[in-house]
Amino acid sequence: MSCDNKQDGYPVRAFGRPVKRYCQFLEITDCPELIARYVESHDREHAWKEIIDGIRQVGILEMELYILGNKVVMIVEAPLDFEWKTAMAQLAALPRQAEWESFVARMQGCDPAVPSDSKWQLMDRMFYLYD
Repeated sequence: MSCDNKQDGYPVRAFGRPVKRYCQFLEITDCPELIARYVESHDREHAWKEIIDGIRQVGILEMELYILGNKVVMIVEAPLDFEWKTAMAQLAALPRQAEWESFVARMQGCDPAVPSDSKWQLMDRMFYLYD
């Protein structure tokens, strides 16, 4: 059974080791054409290979984006020894990252010179199925 839509759920990758998760939030420009372009720029065919490679290079194991209207949630899974600020500084310095940030900024309604970790807001976990 394919789990590729919100009604059926989405598969979760197993890493065989404990990981930690970060959740972030961003409101993008509330314009249907720009939202469609933003979604397209992140699909399998249009996502920039260098950006995906860079995300992996800084130690991120998985990254997912979820969208509802103009609200986007990013879920990042990383090893337990992952340091967020260090990885974001490394990511910002990688080739094409500034170009990517400038490209998506038009759809995000953000300053093109602002790095990713300054646009996205880290969220606080407020509930989980307690042990």
